[in-house]
Amino acid sequence: MTEIEQHPTIEVSGAPPPVEIRDLTVAYHARPVLWDVDLTVAEGRLTAIVGPNGAGKSTLIKSALGLVPAAAGWVKIFGAPFAERRRLVAYVPQRGTVDWDFPTNALDVVMMGRYSALGWIRRPGKREREVALECLRQVGMADYAGRQISQLSGGQQQRVFLARALAQDARLYFMDESFAGVDATTERAIVELLRGLRAEGKTVVAVHHDLQTVDDYFDDVALLNVRLVAAGPVAAVFTHDNLHATYGGRINFLAGAPDRTPVHSCPAAAAD
Repeated sequence: MTEIEQHPTIEVSGAPPPVEIRDLTVAYHARPVLWDVDLTVAEGRLTAIVGPNGAGKSTLIKSALGLVPAAAGWVKIFGAPFAERRRLVAYVPQRGTVDWDFPTNALDVVMMGRYSALGWIRRPGKREREVALECLRQVGMADYAGRQISQLSGGQQQRVFLARALAQDARLYFMDESFAGVDATTERAIVELLRGLRAEGKTVVAVHHDLQTVDDYFDDVALLNVRLVAAGPVAAVFTHDNLHATYGGRINFLAGAPDRTPVHSCPAAAAD
């Protein structure tokens, strides 16, 4: 196990970091899935969570969101438990965990992202519809607003969920395998979305599986295999030795995809 390379937290007026994890251990049926993990995520950065299957990557995100209980340790979001910071966080789950047969269209799915701002008593109105349509436009799905989600391709479904996250106008975005199994058009849309969020000073933590694109898509990386192997800027942490410690065996990967132009999250949402 290599020594953890901790990225120094970027402080904004003394504010706590977006994500702070200390001594986190999670077990399923008495088997540790995460073990004694310490991680601080820097603000305004794109951070990838990378590791082999079964490494606990998705569990790390779910623990931060309070979806799975910790056996030990704690997670703070902007200095407090997730329950107190819920409105500051957006979550894009794995596509395979969503019931795509639910009878609703793309626009309604995106409008669900506005409920955190509205509360559950107020009904969404014209303004929320305009925000949702703008977010669909940002991910190239405005023409599919009225389409049932079950009739969309996998890549289109993923872009709808990205639009829902944009509609939340969060400060912190968790994304679980958003690039997995998508077409090239959707992958470009996701990259543009990430860069646009970063340009606005927002923070993204994404479970990522493609080693070839880590250094092009992300600023920071956390290498995880039940324990945290290393974390910090990609240039410093994404090394052969650390990858070998994370995956074992021989790791071969290529890097250097072309740059892309960023988009920005929905301006109308920020005015609420």
